[in-house]
Amino acid sequence: MPIGAEVSGAGTHFRVWAPAAQRVDLVFDKGKAPLRMTAEQDGYFSALAPQAGPGTRYRFRLDEGEAFADPVSRLQPEGPHGPSEVVDPQAFTWTDERWPGLAAQGQVLYELHIGTFTSEGTYAAAEKHLPELKDLGITAIEMMPVNEFNGPFGWGYDGVNLFAPTRLYGTPDELRRFVDKAHAVGLGVILDVVYNHLGPSGNYLPRFSPHYLTDKYKNEWGEAVNFDGPGCGPVREFFLANGCYWIAEFHFDGLRLDATQCVYDDSETHILVELDERVRAAAGERSVYLSAENEPQHAQLARPRDQGGQGLDALWNDDFHHSAMVAATGASEAYYTETRGTPQELVSACKWGFLYQGQYYAWQKQRRGTPALDLPGHAFIQFLQNHDQVANSARGQRLHQLTSPGRLRALTALLLLTPGTPLLFQGQEFAASAPFLYFARHEDGLNPLIRKGRHEFLTQFPNMASAEGGKLLANPSDEETFRTCKLDHAERERHAPVLRMHRELLRLRREEPVFAAQDRTRMHGAVLGPEAFLLRFLAADGDDRLLLVNLGATLTLLPMPEPLLAPPAGQRWKLLWNSEDPRWGGSGMMEPDGEHSWRLPAHAAAVLAPQPVEDDDGRSHPEQSALVGAQ
Repeated sequence: MPIGAEVSGAGTHFRVWAPAAQRVDLVFDKGKAPLRMTAEQDGYFSALAPQAGPGTRYRFRLDEGEAFADPVSRLQPEGPHGPSEVVDPQAFTWTDERWPGLAAQGQVLYELHIGTFTSEGTYAAAEKHLPELKDLGITAIEMMPVNEFNGPFGWGYDGVNLFAPTRLYGTPDELRRFVDKAHAVGLGVILDVVYNHLGPSGNYLPRFSPHYLTDKYKNEWGEAVNFDGPGCGPVREFFLANGCYWIAEFHFDGLRLDATQCVYDDSETHILVELDERVRAAAGERSVYLSAENEPQHAQLARPRDQGGQGLDALWNDDFHHSAMVAATGASEAYYTETRGTPQELVSACKWGFLYQGQYYAWQKQRRGTPALDLPGHAFIQFLQNHDQVANSARGQRLHQLTSPGRLRALTALLLLTPGTPLLFQGQEFAASAPFLYFARHEDGLNPLIRKGRHEFLTQFPNMASAEGGKLLANPSDEETFRTCKLDHAERERHAPVLRMHRELLRLRREEPVFAAQDRTRMHGAVLGPEAFLLRFLAADGDDRLLLVNLGATLTLLPMPEPLLAPPAGQRWKLLWNSEDPRWGGSGMMEPDGEHSWRLPAHAAAVLAPQPVEDDDGRSHPEQSALVGAQ
């Protein structure tokens, strides 16, 4: 890396960028004599310390004043306000040399927060559940940020030591072992990183250089990172090195870039383009997966470089979530007001990705989105739950607690069988009872401000603006808020029908060619009723699949003037999967395709497959099917 502590046979070499200082001293804990560092060009300082090996704790003292942690510390054993610790990244023995990495297509993502995924909240405890996730049908874990942040618990998005895995979840080598074990069972691991701001406490980067941050741009989380202003060169290198660091030293299979709409850069080459290039190069022969959150829905982020895009693999699709939530709950308010949860919205979200691709968006009083009709289906990450959306409610409730069981099963089928890349949030697969709330604890002066800001954000929802609703908001700095979010994995057994349904749907996604293809160009939809619709998946050999979804009352179709309902020539539709199967808590389902009409049960979904028409004696006539097809 360009700066930091690097272990070698001669000791440890230290280098830091501190253009704001005239003198930098390397100071050690436990009585080791400090070293005055040698000034280099452009504000860099360096020193070789023969007596400093792995485990040595150190700080950089600026102009004989205060001493601070290394900006690229690999470990902060006492948190961001304490000393850094020398780590030898070469000491870990990897066993994943044959792991190929992750492709852009074919992924099923699973977002988890290490601190609440298990009661212990450690990498080692989470590692025990890797086989379960593989068995479920997950292909890649998306780990919420693990960089060091202030306080005893938090989401990780207020990171301040971006190279140091937080001491709260285990050692750096325990994180390496988690990734290595994931690869051993066939799972990729993607890391969520934050390059749009730094946390409010423990961020000492401005002490080393005023060029790290800028007030040139408006950023809702504080000062923006300086990617294009005076002195931005080493800043860009700092963040580029960070992305490569996670790939090279921890073997992560990709990055999820948080809130990229606040990664501002007016340079000739945008920082995200350069990041994409550097990270892929750092992976060597491994394929890496780069995705982004981008609220304004800038489609060029996921467009290939040779088509004028920035080369990322996928973007989070909030529109699908918002429409599905309104369809499930009926609550169209705050940032949900621009969707109605109609059948056409859900068909369009599955077919085209973003619902807003440049239309006027009344909630924001401006146009939102950019054209994305050319992007492939897998470029849109679809979800019914994620960390933000679950927490953006009074009680942090999961979707199964807000809607009917039938609607939940039907929408789960829609999520897991359509061309977008599905993402499940931890515990979703077994209807976890644990909420997911916003939690963070800082110094006493910050905690009330964070609580106030959180409440003000949520008052966009009318219930939270009421006197009674406001009282429901949990205190983010209360340890009980954090503890109540921890999953109870015993619910995997207690809620086995829900888990069984997710596993079966993911098997269908994996094994049925028309679902596995993620080809939205061969998927077409039609509205059947006020809350009912279909999606027809066309196969080149005629072995189509039909997905029926009815989120409303029982619907009888007569007449049936919809060609997508017609089975392939000489065949009839038969149930392949249905959401009312008793194995996942349903009450059973008749064949929807009756002799004289169709019947779609309330709050249900079904997958139909064609079967040859049989005579009364039970014999099928494929030659008749071929003749009918020819006519």
